Amino acid sequence: MLDIKRIRANKQEVIEGLNKRFGNYNLDEVISLDEKRRNIISEVEKKKNRQNEVSKTVPKLKKEGKDVSELFKEMKKLSDEIKESDILVKNLDEKIKLALLSIPNVPNKEIPVGKDDTANVEIRRFLEPTKFDFDIKAHWDLGVDLGILDFERAVKISGSRFSVFKSLGARLERSIMNFMLDVHTKQGYKEVAVPVLINRASMYGTGQLPKFEDDMFYVPSKDMFLAPTAEVPVTNLLSNEILDYEQVPSYYTAYTPCFRQEAGSAGRDTRGLIRNHQFDKVEMVKFSNPNNSYEELEKLTLDAEEILKLLKIPYRVVCLSTGDIGFSSAKTYDIEVWMPSYNRYVEISSCSNFEDFQARRANIRFRDIDGKVKFVHTLNGSGLAIGRTFATILENYQQKDGSIKIPEVLQDYMKVEKITK
Repeated sequence: MLDIKRIRANKQEVIEGLNKRFGNYNLDEVISLDEKRRNIISEVEKKKNRQNEVSKTVPKLKKEGKDVSELFKEMKKLSDEIKESDILVKNLDEKIKLALLSIPNVPNKEIPVGKDDTANVEIRRFLEPTKFDFDIKAHWDLGVDLGILDFERAVKISGSRFSVFKSLGARLERSIMNFMLDVHTKQGYKEVAVPVLINRASMYGTGQLPKFEDDMFYVPSKDMFLAPTAEVPVTNLLSNEILDYEQVPSYYTAYTPCFRQEAGSAGRDTRGLIRNHQFDKVEMVKFSNPNNSYEELEKLTLDAEEILKLLKIPYRVVCLSTGDIGFSSAKTYDIEVWMPSYNRYVEISSCSNFEDFQARRANIRFRDIDGKVKFVHTLNGSGLAIGRTFATILENYQQKDGSIKIPEVLQDYMKVEKITK
């Protein structure tokens, strides 16, 4: 959530920043409501000052034997008006908060300006796209042929866009998860296991609500949501808390199953593991001092990249444009892996700096070195999406005979070097 003080002090800068997102955001409503609120508060202060004056005058007049009944009537009138104004201010506070909840973060000034992903800028690459001297298969065909993926039975159980991992496929998925968590804990992240049923307050805290409610899986009996990403429960671990100076930065990592409606994605990557309703992910979350949160973003992105470097899978890093970054983000790097069957790079991780946007919503603060309480900057990145990592291993490590070579760093987890029929 944007800081109303920032909007007041830098109105034009905020407007120009939001315009770079190429959306329609009603900042004028917020400014108008805020001005109305401040005017009422100003009038209340004048009335309170008048109350104080009268309170001091009444005893003197009484002592002089003068009639103070009119002053008491005035005091009663002022008191009633102040109560009414307090209710108006409270209502305006709620309206301002509601309006701010629907306004996205202001993009960082350094990111590319553009309406969509065509304006994204490639930053770096690791390895060249994998080349083969035989006709390749897509991961969904490889998995079914090897008996490690079963989409038909997943449909029978749940419907389309679900997957069943079998035999060495189930072991490979579990191995990928354990490998990622092992790497991230060595990098200094604290591992946590968190709930995946999430309350509304937590979903508001990280920016999923109110804008993206239609993309969430909802449990009406509990008024709760299935986690769309571990970012939500992990970030909210520290909601409504004040961290000590020494606790910032704090790093966390977690595995969770994730659930998304994928509303509006019909026809896009619907085969295989790329865009499922349920998928597994390892997430990294940082709580940073605002002074160096962009340095922390660079480190976070490198920490996610390390997984792919160890797996020896080709990837590239792109900086997202103003029209492509997420609602809560100020700056995002996407890591995209090479998918041979698609003949293109596919996103496997997003690493973002939200600055104080989420922290204001979730009320996550820290005491600076001078003891002043400030909002932290929150960051998160996928480290990585496990299903997509599974898919890219199958496609990049496929052999001519249809088998899958296991990446060297996963062989101790898998206890085999190859998956065959």
